[in-house]
Amino acid sequence: MKVRTFLLAMLCLVALAGRALAADELDEVSRLHRTGQDAAALQQADRFLAAHPRDPQMRFMKAVILGDEGRTVEARTILESLTEDYPDLAEPYNNLAALYAASGDYPKARAALEQALRLKPDYATAHENLGDIYVVLAGRSYAEALRLDPARPGITAKLALVRQLAVPRNAGPPQADPASAPTK
Repeated sequence: MKVRTFLLAMLCLVALAGRALAADELDEVSRLHRTGQDAAALQQADRFLAAHPRDPQMRFMKAVILGDEGRTVEARTILESLTEDYPDLAEPYNNLAALYAASGDYPKARAALEQALRLKPDYATAHENLGDIYVVLAGRSYAEALRLDPARPGITAKLALVRQLAVPRNAGPPQADPASAPTK
């Protein structure tokens, strides 16, 4: 019985050490990215992922770096695979929404954010991003209404208000959330 308890304790220690090592690697990749050393960050992420290909946190971080570098197709591929492998994680859906919106696909962005919020109803970033999507969609609808009926009362004022709302975030797409890496 003592040998079994000892082996179980050793296995737990090895598992904890592995988690600490993964956390250290993730912290280092994140630090490299924050300091503008994206090539080094990606190399380190790739080395880690070669040994741990299913690690959701490092895959997420790699997608964030790729997205920030403008390599959106690669970032989107990683995030989409994360949503397939870990469908209960909200963060990849939020970051996918940012990429979809940046390419002008607001319906897909909205759907991704709605999924993120189904999974994590208290996800403030996703709530804010969904609001931004609604602002953009509202602006498009008001602009179309104005085009169709330029004399329609109130549309010009609504369009101006929507455009004011969009200014703080550059009237643009939702923001990726690198600070909220998945925790699975």
